[in-house]
Amino acid sequence: MSSIVEVLTASGGPESPGFLNDLVKQLWPNIRVAGASMIKGIAEPMFATMLPSPLNSLVFEKIDLGTVPIYISRVDVHKAENEAIKLDLDINWDGDCDIELNGSMIPKIGVEHVKLRGRLSVLLGPLTNVIPLIGAAQVAFINPPYLKLSFTDAAHIANLSVIDSCIRKVVISIISAMAVLPNRFLVNLDANNDFLKTYQHQLGVLRLTVESGSELGEEKEGKSFLKKLTHDVPDCYVKVKVSAEAEWKTSTVKNSRHPEWNETCDFLVSDYDQSIEVDVNDDDTARSDDDIGNAATTVKDLLLNGGRHELKLAHKGEPTDGTLTISGQFFKFAPDASSFSSEGTGIVGLLTILVSSAFGIKGNRDELKPSVKITWGEQTFRTAIKSDAPGTDIENPSFNQAFRIPLKTGMVPGPPVRIALLDGKVERGFVEVALEDVLSSEGLALEKFFDMGDGATLRAGIWARGTVPAQ
Repeated sequence: MSSIVEVLTASGGPESPGFLNDLVKQLWPNIRVAGASMIKGIAEPMFATMLPSPLNSLVFEKIDLGTVPIYISRVDVHKAENEAIKLDLDINWDGDCDIELNGSMIPKIGVEHVKLRGRLSVLLGPLTNVIPLIGAAQVAFINPPYLKLSFTDAAHIANLSVIDSCIRKVVISIISAMAVLPNRFLVNLDANNDFLKTYQHQLGVLRLTVESGSELGEEKEGKSFLKKLTHDVPDCYVKVKVSAEAEWKTSTVKNSRHPEWNETCDFLVSDYDQSIEVDVNDDDTARSDDDIGNAATTVKDLLLNGGRHELKLAHKGEPTDGTLTISGQFFKFAPDASSFSSEGTGIVGLLTILVSSAFGIKGNRDELKPSVKITWGEQTFRTAIKSDAPGTDIENPSFNQAFRIPLKTGMVPGPPVRIALLDGKVERGFVEVALEDVLSSEGLALEKFFDMGDGATLRAGIWARGTVPAQ
């Protein structure tokens, strides 16, 4: 078995992006049409539910993505753990566009330029012996991308900064929900492709410790870029974010430019290139907190650095004398239940529930609204609700969604997993799967067609994974 260092440094070598850019250039007229339709269909319902009034009334009156195509660089090709082909590549879109949004009680909003950049992970697999040889393509940003919108007639739009912030926040939320790891945008290339064989499971857990800081909030002689703190000595805390995972915050150490925290949090990891971002702040109860400095690294760089890193902090893009020391240990997910009984408060495993497709749902096609609801203890998840539309087989719908539950000490075996088939708000049938049945299955993975009653079946799988230290 390969060591963690061998895994982190493995690569098929950099590839020339020339042919990919040529391909994108040729396909850009088609991408403009397909992209406009996708943006309208996905974004408008999200605007209605996620934006405050009156912005929630926004609809697209025009979407033209312009003539400048996305540019691709830094292509790296290698094999993923499930034998799929993995392409990592940078994308950069810096192009003029013509997008118009209109709504109630607000002026028409136009977007004339978009800047979008980030690093994509493209998975091609599973590999088959039948043309087209690849079962599916999955696309995801490894980290949330950078997005900047330039508005037309910006000077005439009141509260432009609020509108800009709200719209960008929703757009990034949409991208994150669909295509920022661990979420991947799936395109089946083979009609018979099995989602349970396609899904790329998360790699493991990074146990990250914020150890200490040094010279935090110090003014550098002759430099005026660092705002002078209102306190003589700051009360410091650290915010930590690993890619799109939920932000974690340390406690506050009062009156110290050299604070020690030694506090730890576990983060799920889907790709070793996921970012670790730290933001050191001065806790100011009288006003808004003062920013002391921030820094970033990646899971890969931290582990290749021996699991410990002294990060140099910057403030508003300018270097400071401040540093923050972090350390981390990586635990791989494996079909090994021994870690479930481990002591401590961290993550000891992962329960993953995959919902593939339903078959044989009876009813009026125009009225069917099938979805699947997963319940485990107090945790509840639900797939997207399907409706009859061109290209959709509403009686045999595909859901292709994954739900992940981090496991901690004492959670296993726990209650059964309840899987229910819904039609709108009406439950058509359900099954309950004891976790003991999953743990006794080969590879701690239970995959089957579940009988949901009234002739309907559901293709789904439940995986239990423990953690083992990466060597």
